[in-house]
Amino acid sequence: MPLVVAAVLGLTLVPTLQPRVGAQLPDAPDQRYAGLQWRFVRIKYHYLTEGTRFQQQEYYGEPWYIDAPAAEQNLSRRVKTATAIQVEDPIVLSLDDPRLFTYPWIYFVEPGNLKMLDTDVATLREFLLRGGTATFDDFHGPIEWDNFAREMKRVFPDRPIVEVTKDHPVFSCFYKIDSYPQVAGLGSFLAGRSWEKGGFIAHLRTILDDTGRPMVFINWNTDMGDGWEWSNVEEYPGYIKYTAMAYRMAINEIVYSLTH
Repeated sequence: MPLVVAAVLGLTLVPTLQPRVGAQLPDAPDQRYAGLQWRFVRIKYHYLTEGTRFQQQEYYGEPWYIDAPAAEQNLSRRVKTATAIQVEDPIVLSLDDPRLFTYPWIYFVEPGNLKMLDTDVATLREFLLRGGTATFDDFHGPIEWDNFAREMKRVFPDRPIVEVTKDHPVFSCFYKIDSYPQVAGLGSFLAGRSWEKGGFIAHLRTILDDTGRPMVFINWNTDMGDGWEWSNVEEYPGYIKYTAMAYRMAINEIVYSLTH
């Protein structure tokens, strides 16, 4: 069944971690989007090294689960405290889960490793064309980009990936954001830089449907997930600026997705 308006307004999250940095919390939730509902839906996907002897070397686990569960718990708490959006508990789904089409927003982390089955390709295409939005986050440099772009070409052979321009409403639909942020992963931050793997410049890119709606938000050369995951860690006070960037950009992408 298609994604309907009720589903688009039907997702949420309950925070499980209490913030230690009071400056992250607003005085009162912003009421502009009261009535909307949202849930963080993390996608469990097939990936390049799945089932190989190299599987554990870099990730110490599966790449689709990077930053979990703290990232979704913290972002969920932030959406709930900064806005009047009703937030439900985060969940993990695979693309073949029949519940997928009841949620309008889904999240892929480290999609430079993505390797979809043909059935996954067809499902993702249908999900996006029905009105869903996918956010792809935390991948860097030309090698990871090339693999991701090949997978998206399988989903939409005739639709290009395009840059989201600075005057697009996603930069002003909740917070006013002057430029797309490069959020440093914690490792990069500790190394004194904001980039990794040769991904020096952060980009927000998308694929448009026939009406001009962004079906995906592609966060390339930036690590929003680390910004959410490490937002409660007192040991790195200098990292708070990246946390603020990650929360604001994510909330804008979420609000835009729920209202378009």
